[in-house]
Amino acid sequence: MVTNVKIIFYSTYGHIYQMAEAVAEGARNVPDVDVTLSQVPEVIPEKILEQIGAKQARAKFAHVPVASIDELVTGDALIFGTPTRFGNMCGQMRNFLDQAGGLWAQNKLIGKVGSVFCSTGTQHGGQETTLTSFHTTLLHLGMIIVGTPYSEPGLTNMTEISGGTPYGASTLAGADGRSRAVTENELAIARFQGKHVASITKKLKHAP
Repeated sequence: MVTNVKIIFYSTYGHIYQMAEAVAEGARNVPDVDVTLSQVPEVIPEKILEQIGAKQARAKFAHVPVASIDELVTGDALIFGTPTRFGNMCGQMRNFLDQAGGLWAQNKLIGKVGSVFCSTGTQHGGQETTLTSFHTTLLHLGMIIVGTPYSEPGLTNMTEISGGTPYGASTLAGADGRSRAVTENELAIARFQGKHVASITKKLKHAP
């Protein structure tokens, strides 16, 4: 029996996309797991995207299909990736999840595994508040939250500035959203998250 893991993200300049690919890589290391990536619809006008330099950056992951709210039902695990906006998920992700009212009313997402990863522009830009406040939405939808436990050694790396929390993987993108590259330590935590979520989901799905 195949376990389906869906990674749904929004990325402006590519950091969250890169993290999403790392999460997917980790999940694919678990046997009999099918992994798909999709991105939530953009709500910023194309002219504004061009002005802020995001249009060209987003071309790197333009091949990733756009998510529909109904496809959440087909995932055994839903892993969400979002940049931080003032300590919360970005507006694009909020707009997407606000369309899940019908699924909520029908109890369609109860018992599914949910997990979150994020990025911020600065070291203290709200990574933990973004992840934990995102969890509130997942709990309302009836999902089972899985984070990134400290069995991943990258969480205790004190030799460099790095994202990574027990609530989910994270990265620092720079104040302009693009001046700092995702580090290998951050990618390692993201891969761990993908593998951990897929493993837990597989166990739950095959439980008697």
